[in-house]
Amino acid sequence: MKSCITIISALFAITVLFGSGICYEVDTYEFLMPNVWPNQDELYLCTPIRIVPNSHFYIVGFKPNATMHTAHHMLLYGCSEPGANDLVWSCGEMQNNDIDSRYNTASPCQSGSQYTYTRGRDAPSLKLPEDVGFLVGENSPIKYLVLQVHYMHKFPEGQTDNSGVLLQYTTERMPRQAGVFLLGTSGVIAPNRVEHMETACTLHEDKVIHPFAFRPHTHSLGREVSGYVVRRASSGDEWRLLGRRDPQEPQMFYPVEDMDPIKKNDVLAARCVMNNTHEYPVKIGATNNDEMCNFYLMYWVQNDTPLAQKYCFSAGPPYYYWNRAVENFDRIPDRDINII
Repeated sequence: MKSCITIISALFAITVLFGSGICYEVDTYEFLMPNVWPNQDELYLCTPIRIVPNSHFYIVGFKPNATMHTAHHMLLYGCSEPGANDLVWSCGEMQNNDIDSRYNTASPCQSGSQYTYTRGRDAPSLKLPEDVGFLVGENSPIKYLVLQVHYMHKFPEGQTDNSGVLLQYTTERMPRQAGVFLLGTSGVIAPNRVEHMETACTLHEDKVIHPFAFRPHTHSLGREVSGYVVRRASSGDEWRLLGRRDPQEPQMFYPVEDMDPIKKNDVLAARCVMNNTHEYPVKIGATNNDEMCNFYLMYWVQNDTPLAQKYCFSAGPPYYYWNRAVENFDRIPDRDINII
């Protein structure tokens, strides 16, 4: 994309040039934690912003303002209603119910929860493709944005944090709305075992989505995360690779391998290869002592709204595998991967 970028003021207003020669202005909003004090290990904190009523905005880029040493990972939720009315609250959805005298506890969203951005392992900035943006505000179910930051370690008393993300946005209408579809699993990884955590869901909505980026996410046991589109046919299943990555590398959004449109009745599937070298089982959970198996797929739709379905989760091992799924998959991709 060509650009005629001009920094106008401290608001970082930018003018961007369409391929057609039409310029539009892009501003940057600093969405940061308000100097919070993480007062315990494995703490998830949330802070909200309300989108201006009767106005709409398209988010076209994300620039993280955090380091892995401080913030293990960040998530940006779109919500119809935030989980709390506080400036900051404790929002680890899988945390225990211990009473925290400093922060009230609630989920990130009370209603209408969906992912818009996620970042871990010092991943760099993300710029969406031309004419693509996340619609928030008017004519969108996203009325609030909620920033969630996972702090692995307690901060010394008096030390605070303002990690967050710089949101690049425009009021110019984008003909392509962005969305995120999350595939993940539950389950347990047995001791001293290489495990394959798998999930799959059929798309039943009469929409066409165009994938353009994916992000892998595991904790320390993950060795490979891959995602596929499965086309069902009488002659056999066709597995088309969307992306494959080592989750110990920066957990950024990477370009997909296959940008072909995904349609109704296609299946989205994901697999995480885990290597548990411990003498004890490791379950799916929110802390660094637990694991996660997530594949985030970012896509756009042309002159349409994103999928109503936002998530695809399976029970995971030892209950769910592709070769035991009700869909009766065939031609399943090889499990082989070199584990060092």
